[in-house]
Amino acid sequence: MFVTDIIRRSGRSLRQAKARTILTALAIAVGTFALTLTLAASNGAQHFVNQIISDNFDPAELIVTNDEAIFGRGDTSKPKEYDVSYGSIASDAGAATQVKKLTDTDIAKIKATDGIDQVREGIQLNLQYITRADQKKYIGTVQAFNPSQHPELLAGAVPKPLTGKQLLLPEGFVSALGFKDAQDAIGKSITLAVRKPFNQDAIQASLQQSQTLSTEQIRQLGETGNQEFQFTVAAVLKKPTTSQPGTELYSYIGNPDALQLNDFASQGTTDYHKYLTAYVRVKDGADKTKLKAAQDKLKSAGYSAQSVEDTQKFLTQIIGVLRGIVVAFGAIAVIASVFGIVNTMYISVLQRTREIGLMKALGMRKRDIGRLFRFEAAWIGFLGGIIGSLAAFGLGMVLNPWITKTLDLGKGNNLLIFKFPQVAALILLLVLIAIFAGLLPSRKAAKLDPIEALRTE
Repeated sequence: MFVTDIIRRSGRSLRQAKARTILTALAIAVGTFALTLTLAASNGAQHFVNQIISDNFDPAELIVTNDEAIFGRGDTSKPKEYDVSYGSIASDAGAATQVKKLTDTDIAKIKATDGIDQVREGIQLNLQYITRADQKKYIGTVQAFNPSQHPELLAGAVPKPLTGKQLLLPEGFVSALGFKDAQDAIGKSITLAVRKPFNQDAIQASLQQSQTLSTEQIRQLGETGNQEFQFTVAAVLKKPTTSQPGTELYSYIGNPDALQLNDFASQGTTDYHKYLTAYVRVKDGADKTKLKAAQDKLKSAGYSAQSVEDTQKFLTQIIGVLRGIVVAFGAIAVIASVFGIVNTMYISVLQRTREIGLMKALGMRKRDIGRLFRFEAAWIGFLGGIIGSLAAFGLGMVLNPWITKTLDLGKGNNLLIFKFPQVAALILLLVLIAIFAGLLPSRKAAKLDPIEALRTE
């Protein structure tokens, strides 16, 4: 008997027991629905992370530090030998952590490394305030602009290079600083105020003259006021959807200007000319082999170097863990449905015992009898996969606009992204699982004695 004839006959047999077939397929559809949505959500999250990486990082760059603790990999439980390059940062738990920072000597050493094209100090500075004439003062953060960033602009243009006291202003400050709109801010002057460092020399000089100083005296001696720097707005940044989380209100200036402000804010302190990170561009860094070679050289020199790909892998680890948890629940639903298929097929064999006997009496081989019931199980798996995936796709199309708006993902960024090859592979897997579930019932059908089967009432 031809395989096509067996497939058609198995389909007719299932149509004769529609209710039982549909109920069994729906059990499989529940697991398919969960798995399809999980795959779509992980695709969307992966796409969003990839977009953040491509919009904010240069794949030819390495993020270099002098301490693995900055990447969250250092051992903070053991004492470290003193070094003048150490400084403190706040950990994720809120505790102050001592880390070894990059110094001017380190920057020079990195620049001299073979294969390095460019080095930018990683500078992020908390301003005392940001304002303009006759307007309120607001707290703010300024960061050195990464030339590989691709911000969406509301007005103006990003100068290349960004120098000469020019600034990229975030959209959130437009109305706050009294501008009519984004275009009105272009070319206008903005004031960035930086707190001068604590005057430790003045305090020490006074202590030499007097053994005790009151808290107020220390405050007055240490205060040196603020320094205001004037910048011109070159462009207004649209509220980003693929920026690094927490940077929505960052203003950006050129690296030379950032260095000047940072030097002013840290002069006389232990953080003067020290940097947590440096962004190191590798010559022909788009070639992964050359990027890896430069990374190995920096590591052998005692530095910790992380590529954009390493950063991306770290970000997607969380996505992978969450996806695994949800997939496990979907898999449990699919496994439970296997028992439903086994039960359905056994009932089918018992109800069609006389039919099986007649087919054998007419010359149908045991192998074809087994195939018939395996194909019936495959049809059930196929129907369950189609129903579950179509339901997930339909729900995804309805929810995507709402999710995008609620999470403010931005135009073109959907949380649920369905990929046909993935769905097709999932349905094929379910068909194979269903065939496996139908092995025992099909074997029982194939082994029935035709004479005994025909005697069955």
